[in-house]
Amino acid sequence: MKKIIATSSLIILFCGTIFAQKTEVKNVVDAEQAFNKAVAKKGIKDGFLSVLDDDGIVFRPKPVNAKDFYTNIDKQPGSLSWEPKFARISANGDLAFSAGPYVYQNGPNDTDKVYGHYVSVWHKGSADTKLKLLIDLGIQHPEPEQAELIDFKEPDLSKVSPPSTDPFAGKKLILYTDKVVNQSLNMSTLATYKEFLSPEGRFYFPGFEPVVGRDKILQFINNEAISIIAETTSVGRADSKDLAYSYGKAQIKKGNITSDYNYVRIWEFDQGKWNVLLEVFSAIEK
Repeated sequence: MKKIIATSSLIILFCGTIFAQKTEVKNVVDAEQAFNKAVAKKGIKDGFLSVLDDDGIVFRPKPVNAKDFYTNIDKQPGSLSWEPKFARISANGDLAFSAGPYVYQNGPNDTDKVYGHYVSVWHKGSADTKLKLLIDLGIQHPEPEQAELIDFKEPDLSKVSPPSTDPFAGKKLILYTDKVVNQSLNMSTLATYKEFLSPEGRFYFPGFEPVVGRDKILQFINNEAISIIAETTSVGRADSKDLAYSYGKAQIKKGNITSDYNYVRIWEFDQGKWNVLLEVFSAIEK
């Protein structure tokens, strides 16, 4: 009886802790908006330094420690603003992402504006009280013609689970899955996306506004004659086993032109398998 009572107490304590944390997608949206305000107030360099995770990365062009990078550069000119439109957070609240349009302006005229979309991955370690910026990546494209619809979805709290006793087990699974995708891309880009993309997946490619939905992405890849060869660099997964990320490098042939890119994939676990919810490619300048 004492064992039953003790077990019940632990379950109640665990559930109470989760409830107290109030894991909701609003957490990452608020973090992104606070980050935007910090950049507006402090400037790009100090704004980034105020929110970065110790293990955060930026692509310059290879992945480098973001804190080291921003600490050692001069203050950046111009103004940068953005707005989250697409966001998810894990059931445990330790991993999240948001994406949306940005505007960079380095001059007094509207012609000095640069438009694009950003993708940010946020992480909260066991010792952290709030989300910190782990990965930041973006693409540039012409000024959007239409306003983007908001897509914020709450996590499925039924998926909350205690942290894994093996911190590498989750990463191994995502690493394996990401490598399977990259091996499959070598054979057929279209077939790979058809198999691994979420029906509501998003595809971010330089020069184009985000493509939303698996069917539209497949059509875009076919119309643009895109073929991809990619290699995994690193991965991460939420303790609740419902959200993950991976990143690496890719060589993409578009028509007759082949170029090098960095990629970031956001994965969600749905209906018994891992699906790509978002993929973004950022061109590597030579």
